[in-house]
Amino acid sequence: MRTRFESIGAYTPSTVRSTEDVIASLSVPRALDLERITGIKNRHVYNSDPEEYESSFALALQAIGDCLEHSDYDAADLDVVISVSITRFNGPGTHTYAPSFATMLANRIGATKAKHFDLSNACAGMITGCLLLDRMIKAGVVRNGLVVSGEQITPIAETATREISQPYDPQFAALTVGDAAVAVVIDNRGDDNDEIHYIELMTTSAGAEHCIGMPSEKTTGIAMYTDNRALASESRYLQGISRMADFMKERGLAWESEKFDYWVHHQFSGPAIDYIAQLTERHFDTPMPQLLDVYAEFGNTASTSHFLVLHESLAKDRIPKGSKVLLIPEASGVVSGHLAATISRLEA
Repeated sequence: MRTRFESIGAYTPSTVRSTEDVIASLSVPRALDLERITGIKNRHVYNSDPEEYESSFALALQAIGDCLEHSDYDAADLDVVISVSITRFNGPGTHTYAPSFATMLANRIGATKAKHFDLSNACAGMITGCLLLDRMIKAGVVRNGLVVSGEQITPIAETATREISQPYDPQFAALTVGDAAVAVVIDNRGDDNDEIHYIELMTTSAGAEHCIGMPSEKTTGIAMYTDNRALASESRYLQGISRMADFMKERGLAWESEKFDYWVHHQFSGPAIDYIAQLTERHFDTPMPQLLDVYAEFGNTASTSHFLVLHESLAKDRIPKGSKVLLIPEASGVVSGHLAATISRLEA
């Protein structure tokens, strides 16, 4: 059984906020050059107008609509809907856990016969959802399905700007986030030109440096706390690189023989991505593929980041048909791994 990415969709809010504006809004002004440190110039931010409120749910619906416009499947044809959002806002101040987002999304789009469930694996959520759907198809449980994430994540930046009081505050990373939604359809019609070759993830408790919390006595809103030292840890990145090397060896593969045309990393920091590339090139002793990124204009869009990069790159004709791409997740937990696919059908 060969699987493929059958279609992709995305949505980003129209409001753009600059890094300069984010820093200027800090409650305690600091000389913090966030743009230099991360390479992030702008991010898209949800519409907070109650009449046009862009919740996580609303963002996800927009991405699904875009995805199905490019698909041969109607919503009623879907066998499963998997929602992987970290944030689950369904309205101003409303964070929904039950019913599941997948249930609500499936009902709203008319996928009434589809199995549906939520999962959450931090910023590796979309790749985790794709892994499960890929396995379900190969096991013969379903023929196709949709993985979706809508991330209204910038409220953690709003909290951070009110509460940060020092340059190395644990909420520093929250200043990099942006809102976005993505969706992909995967089916069982893969071939030489369109195929998900493999998806593998590894999770370890070592270095679990992120924590997202709801409002409490200690915070004025939803917040994310990060051990910034762990983010810069060489051992953290080397662990993922070593696991990929072991995976290839187990499969009788080599980096050179895989002939990746492009690779996509989690969009949390340009300098950090460059550092990971240097470590990977040193480990495999071979040049790395061409990097695709969008962090400068969209920031860190949490679980949606890899597929937002794919969508935007396809929209700008940066990925020729038949290209082989490698997605490298980087998430708290710590989650590392890789997704390799040849894509020809995808359009944006």
